[in-house]
Amino acid sequence: MLYALLALAVFGLITSSVFTGMVLAALPRFFRERREAFMAMDREPKYTPPLSLLKPLHGAEPGLESYLTTFFEQVYPAYEILFCTKSADDAGLALAREVAARYPEIPVQFLSTGGQPDYINAKVAQMELMAQQATHDIFVISDSDVRVTQDYLQAVALPFEDPKVGGLTCLYRGVAAEGGLWAQLEAVGMSVEMSAGVLVARSMEGMQFTLGPTMAFRRQVIRKMGGFAVTADYCADDFVLGNEAHKHGDTIVLSHHSIDHMVINASFWQSMLHQVRWMKSTRFSRPKGHFGTSLTFSMPFGLLGLGAGLASHHTAIGVSLMAWALISRWLLSLGVGNWVVRDSNWFGLLVLYPVRDLMGFLFWAASYTSSKIHWRGRKFQLLPGGKMRAA
Repeated sequence: MLYALLALAVFGLITSSVFTGMVLAALPRFFRERREAFMAMDREPKYTPPLSLLKPLHGAEPGLESYLTTFFEQVYPAYEILFCTKSADDAGLALAREVAARYPEIPVQFLSTGGQPDYINAKVAQMELMAQQATHDIFVISDSDVRVTQDYLQAVALPFEDPKVGGLTCLYRGVAAEGGLWAQLEAVGMSVEMSAGVLVARSMEGMQFTLGPTMAFRRQVIRKMGGFAVTADYCADDFVLGNEAHKHGDTIVLSHHSIDHMVINASFWQSMLHQVRWMKSTRFSRPKGHFGTSLTFSMPFGLLGLGAGLASHHTAIGVSLMAWALISRWLLSLGVGNWVVRDSNWFGLLVLYPVRDLMGFLFWAASYTSSKIHWRGRKFQLLPGGKMRAA
């Protein structure tokens, strides 16, 4: 039995190392594209089409004022910002008005849906309304818990110079907004685990999805897929939007630009619920790929090998397997977390990420225990294909 466990540990470490190799093999292409993008952004005249920035809001989340401020401080000639909430008296909308008042030169619209249409995913109704009221034909959509640099819009607009490009998305760094161990663990998972998965998916099948923290689409692409309403019953609306654009023949681009995704789930319970929800959403959106994710984790197999090695009196083998697991995670953490998304949190990358890798496996296992998720104070049930209904 112990030898069978050792064999399983070796198998898992081989598969996770293959995944690490695939990620590292994808890095030269990403770095080349980033260099080319930087050169294009330095050329004159710059490609700066007018943009409509769509910002759905839900309450005054911690740090929201400072995050919204970064969108008003863009070095970009022509753009507007549209904010939308479910209720006109939403605290997040009131905060957006306060921020906008400090930047009167930026055109802004403040909208609310009144809860209609009553979609399962309430954010979709907000995006529909903002799209109707938007002045320009390239929509840049970003979540409320996002912080950006002043060149953000220029970087997002750049790929749309190619008329074949219909959509774009950005990788992101996880940033623990209020510190805390659980938030830092979730943040480093965003920086490394999420980004690594995106790079491998692009290498294997091209970009067929987008990521919620930043998505950008041409107006006609959204119209062609039937509007934002196609995602009304889905939890992973970002995945569906990019996938629908891909199915309609539009090119989806992975930007060279990385943004800050602020982790506001400081407590243990909030962080756990959020990460399990994300795993369950992925399970229902991409069931085959999600099942294979189990073979990309390293630390569970390293610990298994260490335990089996010690129990069978093959201490050197057990320690070697554990070292193998750690080296695999450090390579992934440095290659993606530091070099790709430029996360400078060395404690998170070197110390916390191996722990997060083990937690990621546990979240993956937990995703198969139930089809129910908690989201914004409500409980939903996920259905085959990624749709959801009120539980």
